[in-house]
Amino acid sequence: MKHSGTADLPLHYGKVPAWLYERMSALGKSIVEVILMDYGQDEVLRRLADPFWFQSFGAVLGMDWHSSGITTSVMGALKRAINPCADAFGLYICGGKGKFSKDTPQELLYLADKTGLDGNSLVRTSKLVAKVDNTAIQDGYQLYLHNFIVAKNGHWAVVQQGMHDHDGTARRYHWHSEKIRSFIEEPHTGIKGCSQGIILNLTASAAAPNRTGIMTLVNASSDVFVDFKRLLMPSHHDVRASDVDLKRLGAMLYVARENQPKNFEDLLLLKGMGPRTLQSLALVSEVIHGAPARFNDPARFSFAHGGKDGHPFPVPLDIYDQSIQILQKGIEKSKLGNSDKLKSMNKLHRIIREAEGDFTPQFDIQQVIEEERRNSWKYNGRTVFGRAKPPKADETGKQLSLF
Repeated sequence: MKHSGTADLPLHYGKVPAWLYERMSALGKSIVEVILMDYGQDEVLRRLADPFWFQSFGAVLGMDWHSSGITTSVMGALKRAINPCADAFGLYICGGKGKFSKDTPQELLYLADKTGLDGNSLVRTSKLVAKVDNTAIQDGYQLYLHNFIVAKNGHWAVVQQGMHDHDGTARRYHWHSEKIRSFIEEPHTGIKGCSQGIILNLTASAAAPNRTGIMTLVNASSDVFVDFKRLLMPSHHDVRASDVDLKRLGAMLYVARENQPKNFEDLLLLKGMGPRTLQSLALVSEVIHGAPARFNDPARFSFAHGGKDGHPFPVPLDIYDQSIQILQKGIEKSKLGNSDKLKSMNKLHRIIREAEGDFTPQFDIQQVIEEERRNSWKYNGRTVFGRAKPPKADETGKQLSLF
């Protein structure tokens, strides 16, 4: 079997607090809207079908960077934000977690009635991908979330997740219509979850003789090699040096904190813009404009807005709100014919990418995290456990220097 992504996803329970969920919906919508404006609907589907990008996207939204909760919370926030704008965006998200997953067929038929798409075909596809991951692949995971994302051109992506009853892990499955040549032979763009040893997988190429007598879903066999990746998500909550690309993280911190580009006046002159906001926007811009190869370390994106569990640091609500405001203003002005602010986001990504070339990591990532935690109260830092408090008088620390 050729995997595009496998990872350990610790199963986390609990609800996302309202103060974060509202912001996830707003920032998620803005990020998707910029991707739509710059790259189109198919690119949004392509990103959602990439398990590495999806994990990075969830981390930049302030979710626990390594947990299964990214899937349910991100898709719930996106559905809430995108569906009211479905006509303008040309995207619609069906399904959800638990009982909401069973609403997928009716939602697809309703969408088809509005758009003229083939509703019966979409419903059949939705049922097939769920059957493949729940029945054709018997890996110990029982599906409990199914989201079907459709574009107005009929292309689609699926994000669904299963729970393992015995080991406290989850596995996320990604599908993309662009990659499908057969529903029963190597169909996935990615499977994320921890290794369970030998499993029954009737979608593997080697299982073709077995499928002949068991499944007759599709007659065509796949001759497409899908480039499967493997992402192992650790069980530890804290972010460690081994979890991130230090060269990329260090170059971003260097540009944002110590060497703000002089040819970047338009963005720097925005009200409230400072090194810390620039740091968050740098990672947001990478989620929007970065190439697929840049998402192999999702933990790095938690340095945009922290995590609700306090790892790597509390969510800086003031910075989060500034990120949302800057993106939304850029989108509004772009619709009026002035795309300079959105172009600045792309420019920021290019500047940091160029800075990586000559950058040699010479910093302690724990020092970065400790500094973020010391300063968290200044930015209205918050976790599910409460608000960040100012450090005590004897808990002083030197300002981070990367040199």
